[in-house]
Amino acid sequence: MKTRLFPLAAALLLAGTAPLLAQPSHRAAASAAARPQFGDFGVDLSARDLSVKPGDDFWAYANRAYMRAHPIPADRNSYGVDTVLAEQIEQQLRDIVEHPRADAASRQVADFYASWMDEAGIEARGTAPLRPYLDRIAAVHDKAGLIALFATPGFASPINIGIQPDPADPTHYAPTANQSGLGMPGRDYYLREGADYDRYRAAYRTYLITLQRLAGMSDAEARADRVIALEHRMAEAWWAPERQRDVTQVINPMNRAQLAAFTPNFDWGTFLTAAGLGDQQKVVVGETTAIQAEAAMVDQVPLDTWKDYLTLHFLDNFAPFLPRAFDQASFEFRSHTLRGTEAQKARWKRGLDVVNNALGEAVGRLYVEQHFPAESRRQMTELVANLRAALGERLRANQWMDEATRTAALAKLDAFDPRLGSPVRFIDYSPIRVDRNDVLGNAFRAGEFAWNLQVSRMARPVDRSLWDMNPQEINAYYNPLMNQITFPAAILQPPYFDPNADPAVNYGAIGAVIGHEIGHGFDDEGRHFDAHGQLRDWWSAEAAQRFTERTRALGAQYNAFEPLPGLHVNGELTMGENIGDLGGIEMAYAAYHRYVAQHGEPPVIDGLTGDQRFFLAYAQAWRDYWREGLLRQVVLTNPHPPSMYRVNGVVRNVDAWYRAFNVQPGDRLYLPPEQRVHIW
Repeated sequence: MKTRLFPLAAALLLAGTAPLLAQPSHRAAASAAARPQFGDFGVDLSARDLSVKPGDDFWAYANRAYMRAHPIPADRNSYGVDTVLAEQIEQQLRDIVEHPRADAASRQVADFYASWMDEAGIEARGTAPLRPYLDRIAAVHDKAGLIALFATPGFASPINIGIQPDPADPTHYAPTANQSGLGMPGRDYYLREGADYDRYRAAYRTYLITLQRLAGMSDAEARADRVIALEHRMAEAWWAPERQRDVTQVINPMNRAQLAAFTPNFDWGTFLTAAGLGDQQKVVVGETTAIQAEAAMVDQVPLDTWKDYLTLHFLDNFAPFLPRAFDQASFEFRSHTLRGTEAQKARWKRGLDVVNNALGEAVGRLYVEQHFPAESRRQMTELVANLRAALGERLRANQWMDEATRTAALAKLDAFDPRLGSPVRFIDYSPIRVDRNDVLGNAFRAGEFAWNLQVSRMARPVDRSLWDMNPQEINAYYNPLMNQITFPAAILQPPYFDPNADPAVNYGAIGAVIGHEIGHGFDDEGRHFDAHGQLRDWWSAEAAQRFTERTRALGAQYNAFEPLPGLHVNGELTMGENIGDLGGIEMAYAAYHRYVAQHGEPPVIDGLTGDQRFFLAYAQAWRDYWREGLLRQVVLTNPHPPSMYRVNGVVRNVDAWYRAFNVQPGDRLYLPPEQRVHIW
């Protein structure tokens, strides 16, 4: 699937859930037959570092002992509370792909996986599977052929073409165009100064040279240098990640005449026709000046350099599907150098990733049938309803919104569409030809199928039942163009979904995550879309100004965080996630006290009050720690802040946290009441 105009507001790492109103009253401990997975009530008390004051570093207080006892494994670039479930799901999926049922879909999944696991066959075939694809690049003799190949699934392009609901009319689809084309994770890897970035650039050059030599190409150094110089020009033109988040700048609909005037030397007719979109008369353009600059480079850069660019990107993108030397070179640069991963994951685990990417809903259908009980869906529905009610109460009590804006916000909340567990209909992948002796071809054909499937939907109204995540994915997301929140089945089981945990724990963990996703409908991006997902300003000028004042104050707090020397969190880039986290925990806390009002005051358990258990569960839900390379990449390119700030940056703004842990002036996280930010 091609990249969207702007990314879905999806949480980077998620916590789990449990039933709310359906639970029995508070209890000090579960029976032996129904114990929670963590501890006596759902929180791992042994994970705490009691030498740390909660008011100094709440994330470390809740998690540091666990971190010391569980170093990051050599084959991972991060470790945390989500890893336990991820490893469990890997075993469940392995059983599915290695022991297929008799039906055609199961056999297709098993054959794709088997093609990946056939290491001996991959080695024996060598680089021969590359030839048809590299020959297509070699056959390009003019600019029209180049532009057509840019639009072909499986090949790189400086301009990415995508498909999504039209922001002006979300009931119909529209093509989108965005900046694209870099080989390293983002513009900063080309433009920033310093020894770390010099090392990344040198390693990238070595990697491109290695790929060429493995493919039997000549003049490898000169080709690599020309491609890197081209990508450096692209990086100079690219918009910064925080600017890409501004929906008032990245949604620019243009008809064919406007496109022609916008980039006179770039043939949009050829580009769209090659993408299967030749009858489309409008494109929603994203980063305007970057796209103009990259389009101009199609004329300014020699054709042979562009062909080298396409070749090297193809080798890079498909290196894992080639003989081991290619695969290892890709690991050394992309995982070891850039992210700090020490060892390659087991091949069978990577095979699961490959199959999930190619045939995700076929695998997901099998996974849901075996591992997602109907009761989980029922309990989750109840939980979401309770969170929505809590936000409704907070919106009605909001002091800075005027009545007209409040009414529109409540209408948007009422129109929220929660989807739980799995799609109502799964994608049929039967048109993909899967050959057990052609893993590269399988991967390429799966990409073609995914794109052609999107194109086939263009003539019909938007299908609101489609999903952007697989059911077996441990994550969740909000889609502003659909006003939908989606929670896949994978998070609805222990340790994330635990029906035997204390209610305070479940509200503090998954309750805050659900609140986070709901809150994305009202963050600095989501607030620009109305109840139906249409791009429309439904705010009064006064309410918008008050909202902006609060978000700026929140951004300033995050700008002060420095996860690595000289590298600060970007409060503007992470604004939407920070608003979601803050609103999510306050929403969940309000929902928890709705529960308390119905069931009575909770007891003290193991010396902890209900509120303390709530906040500890929240902090442990974000127990995730990263290698330096991944941490750097996230800070530079990702709209989510590092996990420790998703705790410390949030709780310091929540009044109830101060009361729960007796946080006082002089504690490092302490903020005076007038400096605490409250939005939703």
